[in-house]
Amino acid sequence: MNRPDPNEYAPHFQGYVDRVPDGDVLAHLERQGAATCALLRRVPAERGSFAYAPGKWTIKRLWQHVCDGERLFCYRAMCIARGEAASLPPFDEDLYAQNDGSDGRNLADVVAEFAAVRAATLALFRGFDAVAWGRRGLANGKPASVRGLPWITAGHELHHLAVLRERYGIG
Repeated sequence: MNRPDPNEYAPHFQGYVDRVPDGDVLAHLERQGAATCALLRRVPAERGSFAYAPGKWTIKRLWQHVCDGERLFCYRAMCIARGEAASLPPFDEDLYAQNDGSDGRNLADVVAEFAAVRAATLALFRGFDAVAWGRRGLANGKPASVRGLPWITAGHELHHLAVLRERYGIG
């Protein structure tokens, strides 16, 4: 699958798409998910509650956000692939984070959830036929294509892996 054109997603996703290497994006998602799970499984449990500054998300909350975002991108892909014509709702990441319950969870559970979400993501994307991959719709009133959403998903994860490395000292 070729890299999507910039008119297939909202401009604020360009940075995510740019992070993803050329090639088979689904194979990349599979490799990347496995590597990320291995990385996060090496983080000591007590470090899951670490935030690099006051008011910043903990490692658990950051990775729960990645799970939530991936689910949302998949929901958008599924709806558009199935022919939804209405604009899909926005994603208020701060509202979701305030209500995600990650404070009461351990990091291992969040990582296990991420692994399950990634497996479901791959199953969904691999089930689309050529017609579904070509469909376009709207999300938050902006363009969205089925083809663009796996690239956004992969780039969103890469963005937050960079945050883990640069601000949390992981990786």
